[in-house]
Amino acid sequence: MNILVTGATGFVGTALLKRLGCENCHVRAAVLAGERTNHLPATVETVVVPSLSETTEYADALRGIDVVVHLAARVHVMDEDAVDPLAQFRRVNVAGTERLARQAATAGVRRLVFLSSVKVNGEGRPMPYTEDDPPAPEDPYGVSKREAEAMLRQVAADTCLESVIIRPPLVYGPGVKANFRRLLETVRRGIPLPLACIRNRRSLIGLGNLVDAVTACATHPRAAGNSYLVSDGEDVSTPELVRMVAAAFGRPARLFPVPLLLMRLAGTMTGKGAAVDRLVGSLTVDISKIHRELGWQPPFTMQQGVAETAEWFRKQF
Repeated sequence: MNILVTGATGFVGTALLKRLGCENCHVRAAVLAGERTNHLPATVETVVVPSLSETTEYADALRGIDVVVHLAARVHVMDEDAVDPLAQFRRVNVAGTERLARQAATAGVRRLVFLSSVKVNGEGRPMPYTEDDPPAPEDPYGVSKREAEAMLRQVAADTCLESVIIRPPLVYGPGVKANFRRLLETVRRGIPLPLACIRNRRSLIGLGNLVDAVTACATHPRAAGNSYLVSDGEDVSTPELVRMVAAAFGRPARLFPVPLLLMRLAGTMTGKGAAVDRLVGSLTVDISKIHRELGWQPPFTMQQGVAETAEWFRKQF
């Protein structure tokens, strides 16, 4: 099988290339001009492409390809500075993805696996999300991913291209950035956290589990035309996650209680209400569909994934 991976030098892409190299696949990585590629496996072929947009040409990258795994995207950012964020997300995540999908169909590619986001479902609720729930994205990134999913289904209906959509929750693992990396740093430094009163439930997915799910969706015949929610298969509260990270570092978890009402009030007063909501709220997913249809289950426990991430952080920082 010949597989093209977009976003190949990123957090998920780098790990996926290593995994696909173990699957007797010929792997081609689409990279941007000037991107560092010396960390990619030596067996991976690289092809330089322009940034993802409605005018990107993929003819050379798609030649002889059976499956495209589309990871490249304008990702969710905490401190958005674009004047019209939704327009920017749509240009890359919707129009750019459509351009790739239609060129892939023309080139005879059989399947396109699209890495979407649980944000298509929403920002959280007490009950687990399922694939049958109506989409309810709340921010421009989630809206763009929802629109990209709908567009891919239309392209599949218009052509012979199979689409497979994967919606992960927060992804962690070696190389992680943003909030999870800040959590690692905070816990390792022993900084006390006011999280002891939180009683939420959160789904996460370790990098190893995500690339395993992507591989299954790229290769399993029954995946064609389907959407899947994925996770580690075990949900934790925010305090439980802190304790797991602390244990991986061999440190005590320094948690003290602050009433949730006060935390929300502080978030509102400081303009961090959304961040506090994510910290104290619940967001879980039901992964029974991918297990039932593809026989997929996470090969690694959350404890293993957190331990691997902590070990990477210890060595790097």
